[in-house]
Amino acid sequence: MSAASLPIIDIGPLVAGTGGAAEAEVARQIDEACREHGFFYVVGHGVPDELQARLDRHAREFFALPEAQKAEIAMTRGGRAWRGWFPVGGELTSGRPDRKEGIYFGAELGPDHPKVVEGVVLHGANLFPEQPAELGPTVLEYLEALTDVGHALVRGVSLALGHGADGFRDTLTSDPLTLFRIFHYPPDPAPDEWGVGEHTDYGLLTLLLQDDHGGLQVRSGDAWIDAPPVAGSFVCNLGDMLERLTGGRYRSTAHRVLNTSGAERLSFPFFFDPGWDAVIDDAGTTYGEYVSSKVARVFPDLHSEVGGDAQT
Repeated sequence: MSAASLPIIDIGPLVAGTGGAAEAEVARQIDEACREHGFFYVVGHGVPDELQARLDRHAREFFALPEAQKAEIAMTRGGRAWRGWFPVGGELTSGRPDRKEGIYFGAELGPDHPKVVEGVVLHGANLFPEQPAELGPTVLEYLEALTDVGHALVRGVSLALGHGADGFRDTLTSDPLTLFRIFHYPPDPAPDEWGVGEHTDYGLLTLLLQDDHGGLQVRSGDAWIDAPPVAGSFVCNLGDMLERLTGGRYRSTAHRVLNTSGAERLSFPFFFDPGWDAVIDDAGTTYGEYVSSKVARVFPDLHSEVGGDAQT
C-alpha cells in the first residue's frame, strides 16, 4: 500500500497554540488515527529543513568513520547514562540482533543534576565524537526542536481524550524523559534479514525522521503496510505506555524495518515519554520504574555491566 494508507496530519495549530476550533479539529484527527492505526504522518511541525539536513549530513560523516574511531564513544563508556555508539548486531529486538549500528543520546545533564548524583539510569551527559565536531551541537539543537513538537502532540492527545489542552502535560510530561537515536542500516545483501524485527515501542510517543530510503512497515490487521518517507514529515507512532494509559483506546502498533533499497539507510527516532517520576497507575508505579525494567532486554550484556538495580 502507499503512504496514503496512513493519515497525514498538519499539527500547525497545536505548534502555534492557536486554541479553539483549529486545535479541536487537529485533536479529532489525532484521535481517529490513534484508534485506527496507532501511526500517522506529522506535517506543519515547524522543524527547519536545514536542521534536518545538517543532522543527516553529520550522521553520515560519523558512520563513515573506521569502527575503531566510532568505538571511542562506545556505550560501555557512557555508564548508567546509557549513551554512545553500538556496532551492527549490538542491539537486540525480541531477543534477536538487529542489522544496524547506532548512537544513543538524551537530554544533556551535568554531574550536579540530582538524578545524575543519584546514579539514575538514562540520565547524564552525552558522548559526542570529536569528528565530526558539528554532530554534538546539531543533536542538541534537534533535541530541543523535537521536544517542542512532542509537547504539541501531547497537547493534541490530551484534547482528544477530553483532558483539556494541558491535562497530560500537568500530570505526565511537564518534565518529559526524552531519548534520541540515530540508526545506520548498511546495505543488506540478505533480503530475508530484518534491519529491525517486529516490535512495539514501550513509551508514550515516537517521532521518526526517515531518509529517502524506505523500509519501515506497519502491521495493519493480518497484513503489513509500507510507511515510506513523505517529504517534510515525521512518522508518529504510539508506544505501549499510551495504550496502557488509555485503557486500550489507543493502539501501540507493531512495526519492523527491512532495508531493501540496496543503499545505506539512516533513521532518526525520537522518544517523548512521561517524566521519570510521573505516576502511571493507581498502585503508584512511576514511569522510571516501568522504563528501567525494559532496558536490559535491548543490551543485556551492557545492563549486567553498568545497569545495576533495574529499578533505579
